[in-house]
Amino acid sequence: MTLLQDRTADTDHPVLDVIAERWSTRVFDTDTPLDESALRRALEAARWAPSANNSQPWRFIVARRGSAPHAALVDTLGGFNRAWARDAAALVVFVAQTSRDDGTPQRWAEYDTGQASAYFSLQAHAAGLATHQMGGFDHDAVARAFELADNLEPVTIIAVGTIGSHAGISEELRQRENAPRVRRALDASVLLDA
Repeated sequence: MTLLQDRTADTDHPVLDVIAERWSTRVFDTDTPLDESALRRALEAARWAPSANNSQPWRFIVARRGSAPHAALVDTLGGFNRAWARDAAALVVFVAQTSRDDGTPQRWAEYDTGQASAYFSLQAHAAGLATHQMGGFDHDAVARAFELADNLEPVTIIAVGTIGSHAGISEELRQRENAPRVRRALDASVLLDA
């Protein structure tokens, strides 16, 4: 089985190319250094995501391959994620500040942090980086490893880097990389359109 060359989504309605073309690889090049300029642009895009009352509840942990923080994050990943994500040039943790320093809850913090991660992913793709968001990790272990305050909640980890060669990857990984891109039909997602 060979890798599908065109991973562009077959959308029901036209969307921006950066949205249709973005997909989540699990195969990262282990030799190519991280494009630091592209990473900074992606973080800058995340910084400009919308948030409730402009609270900007997101925080980022950036851990580059070969560093102790990268290894610590790999150790927190669930089974299959650990097998491939260790090859990413960087792992970026998106952390939500769920309450202000005075204890006032920030009810939309995780939602807003999700928006920041989406902005990051789209900008990274536009800048030539590949990404893959993961929820399969031990949230408590991340909090302990980075000594996060009680009001800082890890939401997602994004693997980022350059897409690697598919030669020599496992059959399971090859099948996942080549699986068709599918989404539920738009009409099935809209509960009401009055």
